[in-house]
Amino acid sequence: MFHQSGGCCDGSSPMCYPVGMFRTGPGDVRLGELRIDGLEPIEVFMSAFQFEYWKYTHLTIDVVDGRGSGFSVEAPEGKRFLIRSRLLDDAELAEFGLLPQG
Repeated sequence: MFHQSGGCCDGSSPMCYPVGMFRTGPGDVRLGELRIDGLEPIEVFMSAFQFEYWKYTHLTIDVVDGRGSGFSVEAPEGKRFLIRSRLLDDAELAEFGLLPQG
């Protein structure tokens, strides 16, 4: 599973954990599932506080060369996960019920 906390340092990167290693709670929002060919769906969570800032964005979890965060599964592989974002367009905002009511 992935968790994006919005903290500082390692907490600002998406962290990947084996299922059951990180416990989510009422302060977390399930964003959905990441699907990679040949693998089981991977759940993606974000802290509810951070979600309030990011709910208007499309998020992509990418993997790049670099030093991974200490608790995430990619750390010993010379890779790190990175969040890329863009603002949602009007059609996406409407689909998620995020257009201003007017």
